[in-house]
Amino acid sequence: MRMLLKARLDTEKGSELIASGKMGQVLESLLQRLQPEAAYFTPDKGHRACLFFFDMEDSSQLVTFTEPLFNELGAEVTVQPAMNVDDVKRGLSALKG
Repeated sequence: MRMLLKARLDTEKGSELIASGKMGQVLESLLQRLQPEAAYFTPDKGHRACLFFFDMEDSSQLVTFTEPLFNELGAEVTVQPAMNVDDVKRGLSALKG
């Protein structure tokens, strides 16, 4: 199922990782785990934030996807189902039943 993971990073931890040169490694590791179809980075409510659209095959994957964000970045994380236009069209066509 396509999911949207939004992580709002702790500013202090994020700044420490940038200063140490490790932020790129942390993000690369996350990208390898998620294999997102899209990834975006933006400020959100005064914090660094990232948005990842990815496929989750099993809910147990939430642990491996979110724990590094909590532990390494002190992130506030939300995960929710998401649809693209094709998904919405399929859903709407099913309503015609």
